[in-house]
Amino acid sequence: MTEQMNQAAETKIANTLVGRVVSDKRDKTITLLVERRVKHPLYGKVVIRSRKYQAHDEENACHVGDLVEIKPTRKISKTKSWEVLRLVEKATV
Repeated sequence: MTEQMNQAAETKIANTLVGRVVSDKRDKTITLLVERRVKHPLYGKVVIRSRKYQAHDEENACHVGDLVEIKPTRKISKTKSWEVLRLVEKATV
């Protein structure tokens, strides 16, 4: 019973973001590009907005092109306050 509750809690983590890894050059850190679609308030056209996040990758498992889910965490450095939750999809080479 508790295993099911733990799994349900892990799948329903709030404030998670999904994006592509654009850089993995630093040790235990990845740069993630998160894109979202928003409707322009005046013209109504759907535009793509993007933002980069720095995320902590303890095992250095993520590489450029991977699709990754991140979650907020305590401040680790000046720009890094996210950590890798899971690897959604490996990059095809």
